[in-house]
Amino acid sequence: MKKCGADEAFISDHLLHKCVNLYWIIGNTSFHKYNFSCFCEDILIYSRWKWFKNCLGALHGTYISVRVPVSDKPRYRNWKGHITTNVLGVCSQDMQFIYVLPGWEGSAPDSRVLRDALRRRNGLTIPNGYYYFVDAGYTNCNGFLAPYRGQRYHLSKCAHGRHPNTHEEFFNTNHSAARNVIERCFGVLRNRWAKLRSPSFYPIKTQNRIIMACCLLYNFIRREMPNYPYDNVVNEPLEEFNQAEEYSGSISTIEPTDEWSEWRNHLAEQMYNEWRNH
Repeated sequence: MKKCGADEAFISDHLLHKCVNLYWIIGNTSFHKYNFSCFCEDILIYSRWKWFKNCLGALHGTYISVRVPVSDKPRYRNWKGHITTNVLGVCSQDMQFIYVLPGWEGSAPDSRVLRDALRRRNGLTIPNGYYYFVDAGYTNCNGFLAPYRGQRYHLSKCAHGRHPNTHEEFFNTNHSAARNVIERCFGVLRNRWAKLRSPSFYPIKTQNRIIMACCLLYNFIRREMPNYPYDNVVNEPLEEFNQAEEYSGSISTIEPTDEWSEWRNHLAEQMYNEWRNH
């Protein structure tokens, strides 16, 4: 007769196996399927998004602790000294994951993980004319709108009645307010799934699938239970790093261009002037 602990372990492994297999059951309908030609009208009227036409959402990399063999630890050790995988998360304006790529070692820079996501078969797709918010650790280029470097950015630095003095500061303030959506997604994800807050003893391949399964379940719960209490969790404190037009093809490179920089400058100046005149 099995002991109680053995029964619990068997049930836990069985449930985990089912959750991991969710990727193959509902993955094709939960990720990569974004209607680029039709935005939700309610979302577009939100003040945080009104300046940014054709913005699909935000992306960022986050560290999730994993357990790996001793020989692999140097590659998985991030800049803080923790053993982690660098997970790329891409979310929509309404806080649903569009694309998730776990598996990269914690030592890998965010830009390298993003390049891999763009090059993969069935990887991240960004139609021309659309873009995602990224932080200053990424390149400001076609498809990826980054803030101005050397300017106030995070919301906490723009609080307490301090108003922007330049179009760059005003742009960064609004960029931060909108990009905050990916921080909320990661915060909810970690608070909802304790499995992601500490490493497990499963093989690294299984640990990566667990991350995918948790993101799929997160999307399912958000769609079916929009008022779920964990959705009100505070934002995840992301680490600081040093480092509607018709569909006409997708973006496959991460290279800065003068045209994209000029477009950002024009947008920032337009936003600032409209704000000052109202």
